[in-house]
Amino acid sequence: MNPLLEDMENALTGSQSSHASFHDIHSINPTQLMARIESYEGREKKGISDVRRTFCLFVTFDLLFITLLWIIELNVNGGIENTLEKEVVKYDFYSSYFDIFLLAVFRFKVLILAYAVCRLRHWWAIALTTAVTSAFLLAKVILSKLFSQGAFGYVLPIISFILAWIETWFLDFKVLPQEAEEENRLRIVQNVSERAALIPGGLSDGQFYSPPESEAGSEEAEEKQDSEKPLLEL
Repeated sequence: MNPLLEDMENALTGSQSSHASFHDIHSINPTQLMARIESYEGREKKGISDVRRTFCLFVTFDLLFITLLWIIELNVNGGIENTLEKEVVKYDFYSSYFDIFLLAVFRFKVLILAYAVCRLRHWWAIALTTAVTSAFLLAKVILSKLFSQGAFGYVLPIISFILAWIETWFLDFKVLPQEAEEENRLRIVQNVSERAALIPGGLSDGQFYSPPESEAGSEEAEEKQDSEKPLLEL
């Protein structure tokens, strides 16, 4: 195709796209716009998003589940009182499950403090808890004698390891991206509302009407192309 014809087609396409975007901006319903702004502002006033609340609930579930498994293990191995004295008072790294429970408490305190109280929007806290959990559990599995103590020697380390990495995945792929997307939407809506406030009289339904493009423009463009073809052929 001739370069001149390509430039003309690109110019027509650009004018049509700019006309469409202008029509989209001015065809916004002000009622819907204000309702959307109020909804986003309401989320900001709540202080914590729904997805972050779900993450905090899962962190709490992590602590409660590990605690439940540890209590069951205490009952299975000779009663709570005797086993508590053996695992807590006479703590032994090679045979006790008490440190796995403390590891769950450590994750709970750090993550709730960082992402519920301080409302942190960075991954460093979850990276710290996951790294500490993974390193400690690997060392305990390699050095300890848990596997000789029955099924709980397998269950507690594996469950603790899996829950720590699920928390990492949920925060990194769900909480932080979704909150960033909501912030971008709020910023876009606020920019549109600020532009609408600059228009005299504001925006109202039907105030801006963009009629469909007439065929005159397209006919003129075709006539120009037909008149330029002989020149190009020369």
